[in-house]
Amino acid sequence: MSSAPASAHVLVVDDEPDLRTLYELTLLREGYRVEAAGSLAEAWAQLDNRKFDAVITDMRLPDGLGLDLLNGMLAGQRTERCIVMTAYGSAENAVEALKAGAFDYLTKPVDLKQFRTVVASAIQDGGAAARARPSTGAPRQAPVERPAGSQASLGRLVGDSQTMRIVKERIAKVARSMAPVLVRGESGTGKELVARAIHACSHRSDGPFVAVNCSAIPEALLEAEFFGAKKGSYTGATQDREGYFQAARSGTLFLDEIGDLPLAMQSKLLRAIQERQVRALGSTQEDAVDVRIVSATHKDLAADVHAGRFRQDLYYRLNVIEILVPPLRERREDLPALCEALLARIAHESGMPVPTLSPSVVQQLCDHPLSGNVRELENLLHRAVALSDGEELQVDFAPTQAPALMRETSAPSAAVSAAPLTTPAPLPHPMPADLQAYLDQQEREILVKALRDSGFNRTAAAQRLGLSLRQIRYRIARLSISAPGDDGHGDSA
Repeated sequence: MSSAPASAHVLVVDDEPDLRTLYELTLLREGYRVEAAGSLAEAWAQLDNRKFDAVITDMRLPDGLGLDLLNGMLAGQRTERCIVMTAYGSAENAVEALKAGAFDYLTKPVDLKQFRTVVASAIQDGGAAARARPSTGAPRQAPVERPAGSQASLGRLVGDSQTMRIVKERIAKVARSMAPVLVRGESGTGKELVARAIHACSHRSDGPFVAVNCSAIPEALLEAEFFGAKKGSYTGATQDREGYFQAARSGTLFLDEIGDLPLAMQSKLLRAIQERQVRALGSTQEDAVDVRIVSATHKDLAADVHAGRFRQDLYYRLNVIEILVPPLRERREDLPALCEALLARIAHESGMPVPTLSPSVVQQLCDHPLSGNVRELENLLHRAVALSDGEELQVDFAPTQAPALMRETSAPSAAVSAAPLTTPAPLPHPMPADLQAYLDQQEREILVKALRDSGFNRTAAAQRLGLSLRQIRYRIARLSISAPGDDGHGDSA
């Protein structure tokens, strides 16, 4: 790690002299200026006299709790990032500190490599605020400079309803810490967009954002996909490969559909998050990983914990801060702006002028259930654009099989009575809770397989599936499929 700038100033608060000395020496070697305190009273004396870039405090002190120091700093609108150290096994204290505004926490006995990494992250995150503070006078809350891409990322969360404003405000607030975030919401509400906005608004925005669909990985490959694998560690491992944790170093790891992870993998994931270290398959060494965890689910994880399907300790580790993404039915006033944004993107991808929706069609959309949320709205608009033969769109709400069903139901009763009644064959899979999402996933898997088999040659893949090049391009864009090395396209919400 490179030396810290001369202005970086750290306060260490711990009542154990040996540990305090160890932390001081470690930070001095990194190039920081360090002050020390053995109690809350000494810490406040230091804070009253000068400003710091970061404060590192033990949870238990002779005259109070580190949490008291953190709450006092927040009440005084101090801009220092605060790192809390807690005894091993005291996860509840750590979660309480993170919810109160701590930047991060460390578990004793502290790993010095991890210690240096967390302190460096805190100072980097607080740098913009520290530069913006006044040079004289009492400390006050300074405006934090957001990363350049944060406004664009928040702008992709289309809508100015009260519920969406709450979501955006919460994103801006939680982005500055390292606390794990659980994003909850129904399928199709835009949970990944929320995760990307958290990353873009954080000090990690220059690092990678790695999105993982936990439900799409075969159980036998989970460990290798998450933690990496050494050459020869399993059949087909012809070279060393990184896992998602290594790929997301200094960035954000987004675990989508976290509720679908099997219990055995949940245990391994919990250890990796707690220890901030992972061991690749076939390796004897553990690698330190500096990642921020954001997870998402459409399930009720609390109910899954009660039913024994999800580990309670992992649930509390992931659900430090929760962001609830509202369904579309609870923000109908955002529909016109959403339609406008979605149509602009669809038109751009199709290379055509942006079509217009008449007020009557917008009202029809407002009256439609839209149980599939933004994803269903996008599919309706995609279909409208594909079938449009004029500038003004008309949205077809009927399922594609509706005419055939109508013909069957309108047949003469005699014909119906003459036909023998048969019991429908049982479905090969459980009834999907979200039909549109299920069908999209099936279509996506078929397209990805055809593209892989053809070396991502779209023309060859289209011929194999009986599609035109325009049709396969449309489906690839709609389902956000990208070839290796492509940037891909995200959803609008």
